[in-house]
Amino acid sequence: MTDMVFGTVASQPGDPILPRWWRSLDRWSLFAVVILFCVGILLGLAASVPLAQRNGLTPFYYVYKQAFFGGVALTAMIVTSMMSPRTIRRLGVFGFIIGFVAILLLPVLGTDFGKGATRWYSLGFTSLQPSEFLKPCFVVFCAWLMAASFDVGGPPGKRWSFIVAIVVTFILAMQPDFGQASLVLAAWGLMYFVAGAPVILLILMALGVSGFGYLAYNNSEHFARRIDGFLNPEVDPRTQLGYATNAIQEGGFFGVGVGEGTVKWSLPDAHTDFIIAVAAEEYGLVMVLFIIALFMALTVRSLFRLMNERDVFIRLAGTGLVALFGMQALINMGVAVRLLPAKGMTLPFISYGGSSLVAGGIALGMLLAFTRSRPQGDMSDALRNG
Repeated sequence: MTDMVFGTVASQPGDPILPRWWRSLDRWSLFAVVILFCVGILLGLAASVPLAQRNGLTPFYYVYKQAFFGGVALTAMIVTSMMSPRTIRRLGVFGFIIGFVAILLLPVLGTDFGKGATRWYSLGFTSLQPSEFLKPCFVVFCAWLMAASFDVGGPPGKRWSFIVAIVVTFILAMQPDFGQASLVLAAWGLMYFVAGAPVILLILMALGVSGFGYLAYNNSEHFARRIDGFLNPEVDPRTQLGYATNAIQEGGFFGVGVGEGTVKWSLPDAHTDFIIAVAAEEYGLVMVLFIIALFMALTVRSLFRLMNERDVFIRLAGTGLVALFGMQALINMGVAVRLLPAKGMTLPFISYGGSSLVAGGIALGMLLAFTRSRPQGDMSDALRNG
């Protein structure tokens, strides 16, 4: 059945690792990721030059850094995709413990780089955002807990994963990083739904999130300012959203031309959070639709492959990783076109950012490992374990 669906030959345990990896890999998803990275380099050539000039650096300084971190990310992705699900589970649990300790120590050892939120560690030559690495490890850790609850006499893993999700979400929200907090909670909610959560619990969760949002709006100036800006029918043309909106309108269908865009000179985050605005202005709607198609293809294809997976842990962890990847892209582009409040979230594999790129490479490597073609057990085993 696997061969009929995916058109690949399931590998045998005795095969050499590279041929076995290549035959079992979802190559279309791998190519989509590589193309996304190439698009990011192309857009970085335009979007990062103004920032380099303002900081007195060579014009393509940030492009070179993007290429370096992208190389690290692609290498990490390929190496991780060769691992077995058991190895990834161990890596995820260990990474979650380290990442959790790292975000706990942020108020003491972290820095905000003048952005009003303590999310980074300054390493001198670069910065590190631990929440980016925590996200895929959190998904794997919670999938492990949920899968354990399906075993006869197993622990209450679903309940434990709920406690872990609430604690992590609360810590991220206190940074404040409401974007990452909402992304982590949404990914967990989708995993919990796939694991067979009762609808009433999901409704209670939605009500709880709404209540927390109300409290945050009334007690956090940072949160309230972003919500007010989103709800305001008039867009201030001097804000980042105003510049992005104007750039998208100016781009039209085919764009104003390569290098002819002006929004990159006005937007401080043109190379990160609003890079889709640069793409829309210089390359037009055609480029934006191409980027959306790549994200959709990778997301939908991965979900279809996971539907045929009979291992509960792999199915849950893969679903959570797909949710992280797809929803982050959706949120980034939704903010740029003002369908969502500003979140300060990068576009995976396209926006500039070392932590985002490398962590994204690890996450997609895990996803590629989970979606590899592998011999499936009997359906009776699946019914007994699922």
